[in-house]
Order: sequence, then C-alpha cells, then structure tokens
Amino acid sequence: MTETERAEIERAEIERAETEQAEIERAEADGVDKGIATPPTPPTAAPARTELVPADERAALEKRLRHALTGFVDEPRAAVEEADHVLEDLAARLTETLAGHRRTLRTSWQDPTEGPEDTERLRLALRDYRETAERLLRI
Repeated sequence: MTETERAEIERAEIERAETEQAEIERAEADGVDKGIATPPTPPTAAPARTELVPADERAALEKRLRHALTGFVDEPRAAVEEADHVLEDLAARLTETLAGHRRTLRTSWQDPTEGPEDTERLRLALRDYRETAERLLRI
C-alpha cells in the first residue's frame, strides 16, 4: 500500500467519524430546537446509563488508534507504541469513570434511614450494581 493510499484511507475514516459526530450533534440540537424536553427523573428512578467514555474523547482515541494502524507499514514499532498509549489512556479513563460511578452508587444507599423507602432505595442500588457489573463482564 502506498503512502497516498494510506493517506486516502485515513482521510476517509476521519471524514466518516466527523460525519457521524456531526449527525449526533445535529440530532441533539434538533431535539433542543424543537422544544423536546427530557422529563425530570423521579428520585427512585434508575440513573441514566452513562457512557464509559464521552463521545469527544472516544473520537480522539479512535483517531489516534487509526493513526497507529495506518502508520504500521512505515514504522511498525512506533505504531504499536502508539496503540499501547491509546490503550493506556483508555484504561485510565475507564478507571476514572468507574470510580466516579461507584462513588455515586455508594452514596445512593449509605444513608442510615430505615423504612419502606430505604428498602426501595437499596433495591434500586442493588439493581444498579448488578447492571454495572454485568456490563463490565460483557467487555
């Protein structure tokens, strides 16, 4: 594969990622522009499923990984080193996200009150722990 072909492939992948990101942002903006509001979440409702890596960071990591992949032919060692750095950064970000999620879960049930409301809060907390653990086990 020539340098020109690699550059064209990388450019096409970047354009695809940028187009997807623009479509997501446009859809989000359309929802706001049309006055579509998200109803308030009652305190006993399950928290929204959070992204493990925000879209902008995910796009940057994907771009770095694509760069490593397209550079392999010319500089294999540098490409593998870059892929290693991407994985290192991703693992650190996931660790931060999971630690924050765990703190949030922990504070949701550690209030020492007793009663029917407490049992419901504990049930929801257990469900959230299960969902998080199952999600991680599928990785």
